[in-house]
Amino acid sequence: MWQSFEHPVNSMLPLMELTVNQKTNKSSVLSSWKSASDPSTGRFTAGINHRKLSEIFIWDGDRPYWRSGPWDGHVFIGVRSMYYFAPIKGFHFENDDEGTISLSFSSVSERVTQHYVLTHDGVVLQKDWKDDKGDWTVLWQTLESETECDVYGKCGEFGICNSKNSPICSCLTGFEPKKNQEWNAGNWSSGCVRRTKIQCGITGQEEDGFLRLRNMKVPDNAAWLYSDDEENCRSQCLGNCLCLSYAYYLGFGCMIWTGSLIDIQDFSPVGVDLFIRLAHSELVGSTRKWIIAVIVIVGTAASAIFLYYLWRRMYQRYAGKTATSKEAKWKYYRVGVGTSHNEFHDLPFFKFKDLVSATNSFSESNKLGRGGFGPVYKGTFEDGQEIAVKRLSRASAQGPEEFMNEVIVISKLQHRNLVRLLGCCVEGEEKLLVYEFMPNKSLDSFLFDPSNGQHLDWMERFNIIKGISRGLLYLHRDSRLRIIHRDLKASNILLDCNLNPKISDFGMAKIFESNQDQGDTNRIVGTYGYMSPEYAMEGRFSEKSDVFSFGVLLLEIVSGRRNNSFTDEETWSLLSHAWKLWNEDRILSMIDPAISESTSQLEIMRCIQVGLLCVQEFPEDRPIITAVVSMIENEVIDLPRPTQPGFILRRAAPWNEVKPNDCYSVNGVSMTSVGGR
Repeated sequence: MWQSFEHPVNSMLPLMELTVNQKTNKSSVLSSWKSASDPSTGRFTAGINHRKLSEIFIWDGDRPYWRSGPWDGHVFIGVRSMYYFAPIKGFHFENDDEGTISLSFSSVSERVTQHYVLTHDGVVLQKDWKDDKGDWTVLWQTLESETECDVYGKCGEFGICNSKNSPICSCLTGFEPKKNQEWNAGNWSSGCVRRTKIQCGITGQEEDGFLRLRNMKVPDNAAWLYSDDEENCRSQCLGNCLCLSYAYYLGFGCMIWTGSLIDIQDFSPVGVDLFIRLAHSELVGSTRKWIIAVIVIVGTAASAIFLYYLWRRMYQRYAGKTATSKEAKWKYYRVGVGTSHNEFHDLPFFKFKDLVSATNSFSESNKLGRGGFGPVYKGTFEDGQEIAVKRLSRASAQGPEEFMNEVIVISKLQHRNLVRLLGCCVEGEEKLLVYEFMPNKSLDSFLFDPSNGQHLDWMERFNIIKGISRGLLYLHRDSRLRIIHRDLKASNILLDCNLNPKISDFGMAKIFESNQDQGDTNRIVGTYGYMSPEYAMEGRFSEKSDVFSFGVLLLEIVSGRRNNSFTDEETWSLLSHAWKLWNEDRILSMIDPAISESTSQLEIMRCIQVGLLCVQEFPEDRPIITAVVSMIENEVIDLPRPTQPGFILRRAAPWNEVKPNDCYSVNGVSMTSVGGR
């Protein structure tokens, strides 16, 4: 039966779909009116353009007129406003088994009524209904710039558009106008050409290099490559003589361009860093132009730094005289790699008597749980604020180093998927940490505790998976420090009142320098079953160690079973069980029965495959967390086939042999163990 909702004309309503089939090229698109008063079919259409990466195009007949840039799972990276304007979010891509990609959107709130309309002159408007006015108000439109920079290919091939400049078009560094007369007359459509040919494949010539252009709308026709990091992305492009440019974006990893670069726009201060391939001589020339500017800047900066250094010395002498000896000891502490004299003057120091009062003298009724380092108590301050207090036991294996490691690391981190440290207390032999209170306790109590009686549906689990991956991405790549957690597990994932996940317990975390790839230790800490093979057996840890732990956690979330809960001689861990089912093409049978009826089977399957990629035996085979986030959230990216996991549980521990500390960490900020279990 024909339904108008399945055949949009010029308007797109919530949950209405635009589609394209990759096999048949059949599509459903928006079609403009001929004029504002004539509803017959006009010149413009809008829909999905899918090659390697999905994006939205507006076409003027057969010619591209506007494009959104690729979809990264959250935003279209070629739409400047999407980086910071919430009302134009809510888009959702799906990819079915028959090759059909569909795009829909939902309003950001039930109280908001919105729709999109393609006008007769080729502009998509987002409209919002205003009850007080009784009319539609335009919130956003595709041509955002006051100039024509948003028009597709305004500056031609190898040209760049900047709406703040006059003229708005210029050639990329190393390029010059193809037709000077047209260019000078303000017709930039002919674009630019190279001044110097690239030297790739020519023996005896200096190697090509790349020039970074910051904060760009990336060109059209991007191809996606699997890559562990930006350096690998660069190497792949440099080794391919057809590759003219690359970009490494956290949303989905490595993009390369092998043809003409068109529709580039300066997006400062947002956008993506684009690297343009140039001959060595062009790079040298470009470098010389910067030398004078750099000398001036460095000279000015050096003077400022010297003055700041003198002021800082004077301030520290004064602070050292006025601070108490006890707090001075704890406010300057050496921890981690290359991180000495960490200061956290802004971190509150609570009085022990106030924490005694808040926890009712650390009463048993207030105890939330107990881990290897001591008990955790719920507390309530006089103003009603609820807290979780981690009290370091005198007999604890966590000594001053681990305690201050946790304080210093987490005090410098701020992310919605990391537990928030409110302060600490150091008085006499007492050492305590004060955290925000998590009313839903920890993830393991939902997944593994049969007495809980609560089950997570798939949408809740998927939200938890995405939140953990984003928190880990922040630790590895986006925070002020590069942090390796080393004890990521279900009991260290706390859930707030909305079941949003927060990574906790940073007692074993390590700080990496920016150029450091891995660390080594003779003191193996953490939890067997979550440890990567190279860490458990050889003491080597890196970002890939955390990725392994995340993979185990992901498979536990999907299956609802602990990694070490298997007693079968043949199947001695969740990893071996999942690998066996994967090879037998029966992977669906590992899904938790509580979510087995979910309509999101493809999404669940994708998460299982990502989990198996994360737990591969060799660290070099595992994806970095940037790629993991992209794989989870971008449904149109094809996933590589996993290789065998690293099996480090040679014998599963029967359930009744698991120590009480290993079972359910109710508000598990304290549940790291220093011994293998």
